[in-house]
Amino acid sequence: MRAKIKENIEQLNFLEKFTETSQRLEMKVYIVGGFVRDVLLDRARSEIDFLVVGDGIKFAKNIADLLGADNFSVFKNFGTAHFNYKGIDFEFVGARKESYNHDSRNPIIEKGTFEDDIRRRDFTINTLAISLNQGSYGEIIDSFQGEVDINNKIIRTPLDPEQTFDDDPLRIMRAFRFAAQLNFELDSSLITAAEKFRDRLKIISQERITDEFLKILASDNPSYGLKLMFDTKVLEIVFPEISNLSGVDQRKDYHHKDVFLHTLKVIDNILPNTENVWLRFAALVHDIAKPQTKRFVEGIGWTFHGHEELGARMMKRIFRRMKLPFSKLDYIEKLVRLHLRPIALVNEEVTDSAIRRFIVSAGEDLDDLITLCRADITSKSEVKVQKYLSNYERVMKRVKEVEEKDELRAFQSPVRGEEIMEVCKIPPSKKVGEIKSAIEEAILDGKINNTYEDAYQYLIKIKNEFLDQ
Repeated sequence: MRAKIKENIEQLNFLEKFTETSQRLEMKVYIVGGFVRDVLLDRARSEIDFLVVGDGIKFAKNIADLLGADNFSVFKNFGTAHFNYKGIDFEFVGARKESYNHDSRNPIIEKGTFEDDIRRRDFTINTLAISLNQGSYGEIIDSFQGEVDINNKIIRTPLDPEQTFDDDPLRIMRAFRFAAQLNFELDSSLITAAEKFRDRLKIISQERITDEFLKILASDNPSYGLKLMFDTKVLEIVFPEISNLSGVDQRKDYHHKDVFLHTLKVIDNILPNTENVWLRFAALVHDIAKPQTKRFVEGIGWTFHGHEELGARMMKRIFRRMKLPFSKLDYIEKLVRLHLRPIALVNEEVTDSAIRRFIVSAGEDLDDLITLCRADITSKSEVKVQKYLSNYERVMKRVKEVEEKDELRAFQSPVRGEEIMEVCKIPPSKKVGEIKSAIEEAILDGKINNTYEDAYQYLIKIKNEFLDQ
């Protein structure tokens, strides 16, 4: 594996400037952390972290000047400097040691040695360093057997995990995130410590927690990260509504029996079809209101009438609490509210009118809704899954046919309000909206085509009905 390091270092010829600057300023410099880890794992990387034993900001400014980088930034509160060079983000930090007050995750920072800085890092897989110094250029320094843990695909902390998580509880979320991104196991000591110190997450800002949570959803294996959060009861702290799905029984026709396990399966199903983290979020929350709407009906079993509507209404409160971007709220509400509509189409005698209304309701998000609904068909019985998927695909084929024929996406009456007022000789009023709605309903019911000519003729035909009222 170390041959990969040598090969990558040789390709980065600008690193010679680091060795020269190290000698001139009499400061030791190393590549540390994620870059080293990802080179060993053959993962793409567009950023490099540099550890400087000395004044990291001064060293960074010298390098930026040598490379001709004009986007140099300093973050004095963190003692770091940053610039971008040929599409690679460079970040520099001076070696330091940290201590913590119990009521804050913000450390007290002092200048430290190379060993101090490596020891303070979160996980052993992030403690590997590459020397850029004369006499040891390209050598890997592995103080905590990080390479062994990379080979064994395991996440451990350099120090006692209880102390690590107590000092900085956000590292609990980072452990789950790395597990989901790299498909690594957590050392059992981390799992125990994460559960023990989960309440410490309350000292972390919601924005930082949510950022890590969304990175888990965006990872290659989000259901694994979510399951770790559930098993350690961290999910109860971060997203209690999802944790509460566990143990909620449902019918086993085209779903898993347990709603939480069903939700994880839906996320797994949707994974190959989208990298859109918000569509994955919709998969996570689509059944979020089932615990509140659960009812037992004789001869049927457990039902959850209205869970899609209640779930959509829950989103605003959840977005506010989790500091999620409100620009995504309408999208999530729509997908949650409509996720049962395609199944209803499968189970009834489907009319073109019903399909048109479904298309208009979904609007520009029709493709995402269809992707979500396909993923929502889960069961331990492959025969049942294939049966429902077959019926579903039949209906979705008709949806696409009707959509293409009627050009319904982003639908509204081809005859606009201004023209209705002109033809009917009426001012802006509620009546204009009623006439416009009547034209739209006629199109959706198939009485007329979705064309300006048909809509205009229909307006002429019905206008007196409204004007005489």
